[in-house]
Amino acid sequence: MNQKYSPAALGEAAADDTNRAEPAERGGEREERDPFLTAMGERVRLLRARRGMTRKTLASETGLSERHLANLESGVGNASVLVLRQLAGALNCSLAEVIGDETTASAEWLLIRELLQGRDQAALQRARVALAEMFAQAPRDPNRKNRIALIGLRGAGKSTFGRMLAQERKVPFVELTRVIEQMAGCPPSEIHSLYGASAYRRYEHRALEAVIQEHERAVIASPGGLVSESGTFNALLSHCFTVWLQATPEEHMRRVVAQGDLRPMSGNKEAMDDLKRILAGRGELYGRADMTFDTSEKTLADAYLQLRDRLAARLAAESPDDVRVG
Repeated sequence: MNQKYSPAALGEAAADDTNRAEPAERGGEREERDPFLTAMGERVRLLRARRGMTRKTLASETGLSERHLANLESGVGNASVLVLRQLAGALNCSLAEVIGDETTASAEWLLIRELLQGRDQAALQRARVALAEMFAQAPRDPNRKNRIALIGLRGAGKSTFGRMLAQERKVPFVELTRVIEQMAGCPPSEIHSLYGASAYRRYEHRALEAVIQEHERAVIASPGGLVSESGTFNALLSHCFTVWLQATPEEHMRRVVAQGDLRPMSGNKEAMDDLKRILAGRGELYGRADMTFDTSEKTLADAYLQLRDRLAARLAAESPDDVRVG
């Protein structure tokens, strides 16, 4: 945040931004200003005032012109990310405060951010659980241990192991993708192309709610990207005992190819790199599961037996007080 940029570079960016952002006047009237830029300008002015900085001082600290700062504070200047980062450094605040993230909207929010900053994942998880219990946003589900949800990338074995677990446990096996398809009346690929990703995520959440309401006992195979939607993933964690089926990127790719399915990477020469990036990007989210099981370098029979035994042991050891709150 405190990285400095040369005045020349910032001046060029500022001039470029100012030229683009000057409000056009038609018929003696200015165009309506963008509400986001107006609000951001007010925040910059407030942050500057809190620190007792004049516009001239801030201009000197950042290498920007006073004119550009005046435009920005009035909601006219559409600053680049580089300029905003330099402003945050000079104002000794986070970029989120300049942009207007909700978690910087009040002193209490800022204190909470400060308290959590730098904590490890275990501490953050404890804080999340405590807050969820305090505000009763995710009540404990008495049937949680009776619903097993398998998460992970395509090719991890969710459908294969899910059917085997459901058969042995004598419970329904539910593929959430199929439920989404039934609700929408078309496959997920068409939902994406016709209505967009946001619509698909809404169907995903509705499908999960319907499955939870209908089945007190079940094994559920979830779509790989479900974890990226926090509300849906938290609902899954709250109502199901969740298992992340892991595999190496190479194993994922081998299985997907064996299934004759390269979506969503069809025709992409960098398919393996894309797969690795997706896995790396979702790894922390998948890691919130109650249990992790690596299916790589195992025969199907051996992997299933190990998964079944580990799952049984974990469920038996989990007391009601251990139930995760999403």
